[in-house]
Amino acid sequence: MPARIVETNPKPFTPVPIDPVTLDIIENALRNARIEMDATLTRTAMSPGIREQGDAFPLIADHKGRMIVGQFGSFIDGFLKAYDGEIEDGDMIFLSDPYSCEGAISHANDWLVLLPVFRSGRLVAWTAMFGHQSDIGGKVAGSMPIDASAIFEEGVRIPPVKLWARGVYNADLVKLVMHQTRKPDWCAADLNALIASCRVAARRVQEMCDRFGEDVYVSATEALLQRNYRAMKALIESSVSEDRVTFEDYVCDDGVGYGPYRIRCAMWREGSKVILDFEGTDPQSDASINFYLNENMFKMFFGIYMIMVFDPAILFNDGFYDLIEVRIPEGSLLKPRFPAALSGRTHALGRIFDILGGLLGQRTPEFLCAAGFSSSPHLMYSGRDSKGEWFQLFQIGFGGIPGKPFGDGPDGHSLWPGFTNVPNEFLERYFPLRIERYEALADSGGPGKFRGGNGIKMSYRFLEPGTVSIHDDRWFTYPWGVNGGKPGARARKVLERPDGTTRILPNKADNVRVEAGDILHFITWGGGGWGDPLERDPALVAREVRQGLVTPEGARRYGVVCDAEGRLDPRATEALRAELRKRATPNTLFDFGGTIEELRARCEAETGLPPPKPPVWHQFRQAAE
Repeated sequence: MPARIVETNPKPFTPVPIDPVTLDIIENALRNARIEMDATLTRTAMSPGIREQGDAFPLIADHKGRMIVGQFGSFIDGFLKAYDGEIEDGDMIFLSDPYSCEGAISHANDWLVLLPVFRSGRLVAWTAMFGHQSDIGGKVAGSMPIDASAIFEEGVRIPPVKLWARGVYNADLVKLVMHQTRKPDWCAADLNALIASCRVAARRVQEMCDRFGEDVYVSATEALLQRNYRAMKALIESSVSEDRVTFEDYVCDDGVGYGPYRIRCAMWREGSKVILDFEGTDPQSDASINFYLNENMFKMFFGIYMIMVFDPAILFNDGFYDLIEVRIPEGSLLKPRFPAALSGRTHALGRIFDILGGLLGQRTPEFLCAAGFSSSPHLMYSGRDSKGEWFQLFQIGFGGIPGKPFGDGPDGHSLWPGFTNVPNEFLERYFPLRIERYEALADSGGPGKFRGGNGIKMSYRFLEPGTVSIHDDRWFTYPWGVNGGKPGARARKVLERPDGTTRILPNKADNVRVEAGDILHFITWGGGGWGDPLERDPALVAREVRQGLVTPEGARRYGVVCDAEGRLDPRATEALRAELRKRATPNTLFDFGGTIEELRARCEAETGLPPPKPPVWHQFRQAAE
């Protein structure tokens, strides 16, 4: 039964015409309120993941729950459909269970706060914020066990509950939740930061209603949604073909020995509506790499990608959702059945963006981007120091952004534009480790007319014994290149002991024991290249050799000859390019670095790790039977 909104004032809002100046003022006031939400959060949270990296996402929605400003699309629609209860003035909702809100949040580490904004007995808006908690209990520090077979192993699950009920704070609820986590101080501060952010945005909405009146405010939000609808309708009709196109990509493995897992999507247009059909995606995993993909969230991903590629001037909101239909098979990797584990969903979530690029670029190669750093790799390091005090690090790594039709991909960047790296000085001050190296890894970006961004090599020297968990991907498949561009380099993780011996670690692993003096080389993957590498300006390649972004050996992949100082040899370059052109095969639209069968055959020689075994899905098949 859907949620029931209790409004003491039954009078409906009166639609009124909105002049452009008023609309512009309200639009920018909402944008500023969203920025203020972020500022409030980062100034009051304690965990490095939120405070330093910004792993949190704000939202301001209209009275129907449709996002006006935000990033992930509305969290509210799924909640309203699933919540069997009343929403009243003075309430604030708290939840973390993806299965209780149709995947509006995608794993239990994300704590979501929802605040309905009432005025004169009527609901005028919603504000919301969710943020990734560094620990919520469960079987491993960080609460994201790779080998979890059910969500019950991943820490505390919070169904939609009232943190405030008609203005009364539920202190016992908060005490109960904090009792489940290894870092209650961080979690309590982060929860308060989420609450404060929502309240700041609610005050700004009230101020706009004070200034313009409720009818004007509500009519303005409707106008913003309708403006987005019209812009996206024109964009879809001009950029998406009625012909069916398909694309597939993979999550390399599940961390327990099986993979890769296929994500497949078909796209076509019917009139003004885009159909996105994930038929052919692999069934859900027995491990934790499942991603409960909320249809509205994917609509927002699609809209953001369309806008960023084709018309960045459009302000995205939820207004265009009626123009998109998303079909996701039940029991698949993207719509797993309860109680499938979800904590490792980052890889499938990120791969969605590569798939969107592959779909949208096939008919318009001039807009096609390569595969890039489509993930948020995690490192967790925890234990007790020499004083017996518990320490626990959660950090997100960065990598290479893909080559684009109009330029190179940035080196060492985040999938999410709003994320920032944790300063090394912060890490060394608050955790028992030293950062030995933090650098863009030369040659890891895929060669192309426009180079893929380089991945990052970050070397951690541990000063105390402890355990490490790693969540990363793209170690088996390559970040593919396009339009003649070559794939980027894969991810690697290497543990170096004080005596110089090394061990290659899996890219998904829990409970890796480390000792004082050990060094973990955490190497992320590069972005794929765009266009023929032999068309890249030789002087630019030589300059990148001088900058340490390309090695002299790597420069030869562009047909460029230079020495270690980056001094270009024009004659040798011309001769090498002529020879490479003679031996070259025709450029392909996509370069995946080989078929899955070829990658399996070469895996151990290229990565030092055995190839994953083909997936099996016995557990959930038996449950369904």
